[in-house]
Amino acid sequence: MTEGKFTIGSILREKAHSVGNRDALVFPDSRLTHEELYGAATSWARTLAALGVDRQDHVGILLPTCPEFVEVLAACALLGAVTVPINARYQPGELAYLVKDAGLRVLVTTGEVSSSLNFEERLHSALPSLAKANDPLSLDLPEAPSLRQVICLEDECGKGVVAKRDAMAFARKVNAEEIDRCVDEVKPADTALILYTSGTTSEPKGCVISNRAIVGNSRNLGRRYEVTGEDKVWSPLPIYHIAGILPMMMILDAGGAYLTVSYFDAGTALEMLEREGATIAYPTFVTIMQDLISHEKFSQTDLSTMRLMNSNFAVQPAWIKDAMIKAMPSITHVGTFGLTEAAGTICTSRLDESLESRTTRLGVPLDEWEVRIVDMETGKECGTGERGEICARGPNMLDGYYNSPEKTADCIRDGWLHTGDIGSLDENGTIMFHGRTKDMLKVGGENVAAAEIENALQSHDAVKLAQIVGIPDDRYVEVPVGFIELAKGKEASEQELIDHCRGKIANFKLPRAIRFVSEWPMSTSKIQKFRLREDYLEELEGK
Repeated sequence: MTEGKFTIGSILREKAHSVGNRDALVFPDSRLTHEELYGAATSWARTLAALGVDRQDHVGILLPTCPEFVEVLAACALLGAVTVPINARYQPGELAYLVKDAGLRVLVTTGEVSSSLNFEERLHSALPSLAKANDPLSLDLPEAPSLRQVICLEDECGKGVVAKRDAMAFARKVNAEEIDRCVDEVKPADTALILYTSGTTSEPKGCVISNRAIVGNSRNLGRRYEVTGEDKVWSPLPIYHIAGILPMMMILDAGGAYLTVSYFDAGTALEMLEREGATIAYPTFVTIMQDLISHEKFSQTDLSTMRLMNSNFAVQPAWIKDAMIKAMPSITHVGTFGLTEAAGTICTSRLDESLESRTTRLGVPLDEWEVRIVDMETGKECGTGERGEICARGPNMLDGYYNSPEKTADCIRDGWLHTGDIGSLDENGTIMFHGRTKDMLKVGGENVAAAEIENALQSHDAVKLAQIVGIPDDRYVEVPVGFIELAKGKEASEQELIDHCRGKIANFKLPRAIRFVSEWPMSTSKIQKFRLREDYLEELEGK
């Protein structure tokens, strides 16, 4: 395999030539072939180059999942520029921080997405001086010193912003042959992405991911899942998240089709899965799995083309696992462990593992990854079944955190990526996730994993999803409090749920209080526990 084949741009170009008329990107109401995707990416690359974007310059994308998002990401790959996907949930303060911290040279965005969301308005709130800019083609903003242009997909744009049609007019200054030369010059070690991980109580960190890392990891994932150009991979996960980018790169590299949506709706998803004949599905996260299995159309949907689902049953409530396996007994369900810092997946099930292993564990390392479990206090390697911090190393891990050598040094030690996740390995080398090292409570001096209490609560048939946070306590230092989303049509009282846990876990681990929620505070795809904690503390202060 040649060095150039480990760059995103070389893959897109090769597939445009070899399987150009096959679907590459499919949305519910639009589709692009591999040739059309490469053509659109080339047009964007010519535009960006004409506006002054050079190799390794940073280009931000503030868009929902849409064709243009993929086109701009691909354009950056052709040029050798760095794509910085921006979480669509970011509020003005978070957005302002990222634009400055990442040193964005260009930002591509849009206007109104829904009645309650307008990205251009949010951007103007984040960058107040943008509205006063005299020349949108040559910005000079004190709050974003590297930013030179903001391109908006809309024809009508606000002050300081360049409309896409006007920006694209500059493409004529750069010919396609120049872009082809750029593709040849990109090296596998060149940075492809800077992905900002969701913050908890501190600012998000930018994971620097090379072309080699994202291509190598997606290729190894495809090898594990025996992916071919005939496969159609469906994922509802946003493309600004590594969990969306990785399966997309996996199937584009194979010459197949990536099926996705701008926003997740269970009914739309089920209709798309059936209509397009999806063969691999990536629902992955508990909230998405719940919505699919609970939808009225689920039992009537023909999913006979599906051969594999990244289900992660080992970390899902038991009722989801039981319902899914009963509804789709012939599908190979796999478990997966990974994180942004690892360019996505580190471990996933082998297809020949037993059903028990694939649905109660999270698989074994992909090619090129080494994994070990270490004691969090001594740093010594743990034995079989013992819990400790998951550490991994290989050529597909992040190069570091952008602009943060201290955080990089804390994360990467002696060549090992310290994930901050608690895990264990069984006698077969399969991994299990037991929670975050920072998702541990210290109750009266005893270490308590939030996941253990959550599992006890979720064994009640009225509980759809449970989350545990630690609350300060004068006597015990910290005590657990539960947040519960009830299953549709089910009821349970606070005391009933606490009593349900008695006998399942030690008394000191019992939640001291229960609060019921109908909507979770989310980042990209994860529940923000710190916000649950803040809400509860505010409630206590108000009493």
